[in-house]
Amino acid sequence: MLSWALVFFVLAIVAAALGFGGIAGASAGIAQILFFIFLALMVLSFAARALRGRPPV
Repeated sequence: MLSWALVFFVLAIVAAALGFGGIAGASAGIAQILFFIFLALMVLSFAARALRGRPPV
């Protein structure tokens, strides 16, 4: 999912450089949403692992 966030971020930068404001804004918004979803899933994964008592690898 982080790779999709990076793809939309790059798409937003390219669109902004070419002057497509609407596409750049939409891509940046999608990248931001995907990044925060990834971040939340990562925190939940770390919390679940800590509660199970397994040491992080």
